[in-house]
Amino acid sequence: MNDIKGISPAIVHHRIHLNDNATPRRDPQHRLNPIMQDAVKTKNLQLLDNGIIYPISNSQWASPVHAVPKKAGFTEVGNEHKELVQTRLPTKVRICINYQKLNAATHKDHFPLPFIDQML
Repeated sequence: MNDIKGISPAIVHHRIHLNDNATPRRDPQHRLNPIMQDAVKTKNLQLLDNGIIYPISNSQWASPVHAVPKKAGFTEVGNEHKELVQTRLPTKVRICINYQKLNAATHKDHFPLPFIDQML
């Protein structure tokens, strides 16, 4: 938002139009290992600090967060039998949100954003 000074946020914000018979879903979060939890927490704090997301305490919709490790090089690690085993250690984590149920409850909008020349 800091890079687009002079443009109204109302133009950039996207509205979600739900179907009339849609029922809200609050899906529970998946359990994550401590490394993934730290990655999700740092990413959420980064998005909050940049103003991309904001907390909502009374939302009727909640989707689970998935933490997917990005591929890294192979490393040999010793196991309990003192054998060297090749393992892939994640260096970074990609954060994804499963919006399948929310997408199924929305109107299909073929032109969700205005044209760039109209915005500028």
